[in-house]
Amino acid sequence: MKAIGYHQPGSIDREDALLDLDIPAPTPGPHDLLVRVKAVSVNPVDVKVRGGSPAPEGGPKILGWDASGIVEAVGDAVTLFRPGDVVFYAGDITRPGANAELHTVDERIVGHKPVSLDWAEAAALPLTAITAWELLFDRLNVPHGRKRAQGSLLVINGAGGVGSILIQMARRLTGLTVIATASRPETIAWVEQMGAHHVIDHHKPLDEELARIGHPEVNYVAGLTASDRYLPLFPKIVAAQGHIALIDDPAHFDIVPLKRKSITVAWELMFTRAMFQTPDMIEQHRLLEEVAHLVDAGVLRTTLRERVAGIDAANLKQVHALLESGRAIGKTVLEAL
Repeated sequence: MKAIGYHQPGSIDREDALLDLDIPAPTPGPHDLLVRVKAVSVNPVDVKVRGGSPAPEGGPKILGWDASGIVEAVGDAVTLFRPGDVVFYAGDITRPGANAELHTVDERIVGHKPVSLDWAEAAALPLTAITAWELLFDRLNVPHGRKRAQGSLLVINGAGGVGSILIQMARRLTGLTVIATASRPETIAWVEQMGAHHVIDHHKPLDEELARIGHPEVNYVAGLTASDRYLPLFPKIVAAQGHIALIDDPAHFDIVPLKRKSITVAWELMFTRAMFQTPDMIEQHRLLEEVAHLVDAGVLRTTLRERVAGIDAANLKQVHALLESGRAIGKTVLEAL
């Protein structure tokens, strides 16, 4: 089958940063689905892995942790799906990714594709939707489905992939006042479309920006980027007994100054359940099923921003470069021809 991957990690501007490859098609394990991939989206994790993770011994490294497609075959222990089902999922970072014609994935982290979305629109959602859902409801412990006033949420980097769906979830599934950071006219417009009540400029001091809109303190913070840069302000802008959840990788993050206010700090990594085969791994299947239902009901919308025709190395290089530029809005998806 055709796939895209690399043999040596490094900069995206290298000729061999990503290569078109011919590799053997995978065979599904007992709990696996064999999926014919129809669309894939690119996330910051793809860029991070490509830049520094070596390829496995004897083979290339295949990226891609967001896909939609058609189930072609199932493993002996599969009970949730059958051949012909249309699915979307984010996969498992410890296994080969979905930048390939065929891909195997554990059924317990797969959902049925929203019927109202096409392949690209669906592929834009899984990784960021799982991340946002787990961050909001599992790590920050915000009550799900309760619309009464519950305080405020600050989303740092509201126009990114996770921020785009997190804003929607917080606005439509909770009673939180949603405050997002953005600075360019196009990103401000985007986060407003996603449902943010307020937008503040992350290039200015966050405490001053929050005071400007009448929310000097927030109850919850979603730290989606540069969390170490904003850490000195957290003791001031997070309310007593507030909560912070992070998804980035700060080199240093000293939380001792947060003790006086009893501020809870949590980490979110959507790959944890699959990496460690946790007993509740199937929760990601249930989560994606709920997201699909909410999309089809018109409660949530895809965060697709740009489409690219053709899943190949040249196109993937362009999208990786876009993410590295820091100017990406929402999600960019590559569609199989």
